[in-house]
Amino acid sequence: MSIQTWMKPDGLEVVTTLEEARALASPPLLVLEPVTAFFDKHGLGTGPLRWERIGNGQSNITYRIRRGQDTFVLRRGPRPPLPRSTHNMIREARIQQLLRAEGIPVPKILAVCEDESLLGVPFYVMSYVDGVVITDRVPPALGSLEQRDATSRALVDALTQLHRVDATQGDIASLGRADGYLKRQVQRFSGLWDTNTTRHLPQIEKLTDWLERNCPMTQAVTVVHGDYRMGNLMFADHGPACVVGILDWEMATLGDPLADLGYLTATYGDHNSTPTIMELTPVTSQPGYWTRAQIVDRYGHQSGLDLGALPWYQTLALWKSAIFCEAIYTRWLNGERPDDDVFGPSLQDGVPLLLEQAAQQMR
Repeated sequence: MSIQTWMKPDGLEVVTTLEEARALASPPLLVLEPVTAFFDKHGLGTGPLRWERIGNGQSNITYRIRRGQDTFVLRRGPRPPLPRSTHNMIREARIQQLLRAEGIPVPKILAVCEDESLLGVPFYVMSYVDGVVITDRVPPALGSLEQRDATSRALVDALTQLHRVDATQGDIASLGRADGYLKRQVQRFSGLWDTNTTRHLPQIEKLTDWLERNCPMTQAVTVVHGDYRMGNLMFADHGPACVVGILDWEMATLGDPLADLGYLTATYGDHNSTPTIMELTPVTSQPGYWTRAQIVDRYGHQSGLDLGALPWYQTLALWKSAIFCEAIYTRWLNGERPDDDVFGPSLQDGVPLLLEQAAQQMR
């Protein structure tokens, strides 16, 4: 959708004034007058705002904002009410500020708004990173077999770069508890199932029990992205392939780095994998891109970690994804995702399939 088609408020997702926002049954996502005043306060461009929604995330919401000759990105949580702990914009911005100082390729945070009176939720504004996100189309400049190979290598090497950041010192050490990460993940998500489902899927209990009984020992504590996949990386739109931005840090914390590798490989599409609702970058099943096995080999060589327990982490990733998606499905059933006519309905069968694939990883 072009910027030009988004220049006028639609009265539902985007309105001009707070008065218009208060008159709606469901709160809008952008309110132009207070956001413009916020941009003015922080010296972010001049003139009227132009916008378009970007990304395919099912949780937090991202807009590209153009103002005069300047381009920014505004990121906010979904419409309330939702648990604050899962959509903490202030924390998400702080994580990126800390990691940028460590040389990790993340956008520059330009301003953070904690005042919920503007949009109903906190939000932040960051720099716009010029590049491409690889999902269902191969960028022409990165389309050769050589560049597909380089893209795959960059995918793994950016993850190992993140996991090399010292998580024991300074402000980064305060991002989470270093001990017991895996057990807390199982406990936390198992408690979310009953809260967020309206149906009985018995396989969830079998998986939960297996994860609890077979929890591995953590070999290292690092920053964990929590949603590390090809579709959350920005690549330069020219060769050689390189990562210029790692996006979507809402799940980041301190924990076991193999949780990221398990999620990446369990949701990564190669020519041997069965597609699921979590395989969001289908092009990687095409010739030239690495297989899951190649990703594992490269990461193991780069990190030096023992990857023998990786199937447990892959099971954890699919199990967590099923629980998260079930919450989205329930919200869709309850009419809380009125604009969702594709992803929400797909979860009726998509969640049981995720659970089936998780069970196949158990060893």
